[in-house]
Amino acid sequence: MIKELPKSDYEIENLYSTDPEKLTFKTQEVEKILPTELKKISFLQHPKDSVAVCKIPENKLLKNTSIQLILDGIQDPGNLGTIIRLADWFGIEQIICSTDTVDVYNPKVIQATMGSFLRVNVFYTDIEDYLKDYEHPILGTDMNGESIYETQFPERFSLVFGNEGNGIRPSTEDLITKMITIPRFGNSQSTESLNVSMSAGIILGEVFSKK
Repeated sequence: MIKELPKSDYEIENLYSTDPEKLTFKTQEVEKILPTELKKISFLQHPKDSVAVCKIPENKLLKNTSIQLILDGIQDPGNLGTIIRLADWFGIEQIICSTDTVDVYNPKVIQATMGSFLRVNVFYTDIEDYLKDYEHPILGTDMNGESIYETQFPERFSLVFGNEGNGIRPSTEDLITKMITIPRFGNSQSTESLNVSMSAGIILGEVFSKK
């Protein structure tokens, strides 16, 4: 992840490593530290060998994206990190998050992205205000809706995922063009719903299989 930083918008301020020889940066010095010091400054229980301190880029909005994800109150860091990684995999440039979505710079989110946060623009805003001015279709994900296997996805659209426990809030739902769902094929009634990041992977796979 650290080696990918120079190719991103993140400006490195400091680099600390127990093994500086592993990091070769032309314009950045690497300060050698002890493993005990690394453990003190890292959020991980078992940090590998290096830590980078970076400036956080400006919260910017990309305006000409074809497909983008909208996250309405996602709370679990692992879910957000996995969704960012999925977006990177499918070439989705932007994720727009409600202001109460978990912070993208939560250490667990960063870890779960496996470096994909460097390539996907994550923008925090009031999503209701944003969607009111959005000019393309808005698809929402829910237990009730049109089957993703029957849906004809437009060229440009936003795909909304709601909170893990409560789903999409009613005020956001009012702005949605169409609800879509992943149909259940199994007979088990004990599985009430799918994890939101798992749902994102299934739906994006279907979206891009039709392109």
